[in-house]
Amino acid sequence: MNSNTPSSSAGGPGSADATAPRRNSKRPKYSRFTQQELPACKPILTPKWVISTFLLVSFIFIPIGIVSLFASRDVVEIVHGYETECIPSGSRNDKVGFIQSDQDKTCIRTLTVPKDMSQPIYVYYQLDNFYQNHRRYVRSRSDQQLRSPENARETGSCSPEDTVGDTAIVPCGLIAWSLFNDTYHFTSNNGGQIPINKRGISWQSDRERKFGRNVYPSNFQNGTLIGGARLNESIPLSEQEDLIVWMRTAALPTFRKLYGKIEVNLRQGDVINVTLQNNYNTYSFNGRKKLVLSTTSWLGGKNDFVGIAYLTVGGLCFFLAIVFVLIYLIKPRQLGDPSYLSWNRNPGGH
Repeated sequence: MNSNTPSSSAGGPGSADATAPRRNSKRPKYSRFTQQELPACKPILTPKWVISTFLLVSFIFIPIGIVSLFASRDVVEIVHGYETECIPSGSRNDKVGFIQSDQDKTCIRTLTVPKDMSQPIYVYYQLDNFYQNHRRYVRSRSDQQLRSPENARETGSCSPEDTVGDTAIVPCGLIAWSLFNDTYHFTSNNGGQIPINKRGISWQSDRERKFGRNVYPSNFQNGTLIGGARLNESIPLSEQEDLIVWMRTAALPTFRKLYGKIEVNLRQGDVINVTLQNNYNTYSFNGRKKLVLSTTSWLGGKNDFVGIAYLTVGGLCFFLAIVFVLIYLIKPRQLGDPSYLSWNRNPGGH
């Protein structure tokens, strides 16, 4: 060996100093947590476990789906579209011109009750192709103004429906400005009035927290362009429930909003005469309007989606369970020995 070759004691590559960890090393200190070596559940999905799980899900979901569908089918619903029928035949080529004119908008429609309807019967109006979830539309309101009379001039992002001259509009914004203004009056086939209760149709939290008891409408619909319904300036916003219902914007372009409640029973074959005012302009954006009368069940209104969804998932799980059973019986596959798994061979190791 050449005597000039540096030895390990001289601090060369083989020295102890070279192999020692650096003081400023960024390598984290070892721990079972940072290395993800803490005890954990590591199930082995054997065919029996998989088949049992699919069968369990199917046995739970299929009955729930059947019960949900029966509950939805028990709901009696009358849906009547009138956006075209309530336009005079001579004006149907210019629906926008008719709805914006001063002509009489009174329209009489007849509804027949298909099954017995027990009170309360909920009256809704349904709008199609109306995007209340549009970003600019949703922002066009002032929650501070709705809560307190001291914030009457807090119009926020209500423009262009924020002021008339130098005076603030209460409530301001496009949502309030476009308030639905069709009206419905019901009479039975014997000429008796069917009253509509419009109290309690909004959320209690909205009435108590979002709309002030001392806030009254002012300058509403006094601009050059009229949007929808007008408000009684002698009634506080917390009691104007049509407005409160409308101000809770819908997430989808097709939605229903509660108009009122009929608190008498209707029998199968009853004929209901509806005198409505076709005031709301849905024709400018190719929208549609429907009048809906509906009962409810323990699950709510008529909605087959929940039942269909449960039946679909439950049926799919049952089908997969049967397929796996056939595969397991016809062409079984030998499982490996779990003792060879790393966590079983060295359960406490690093």
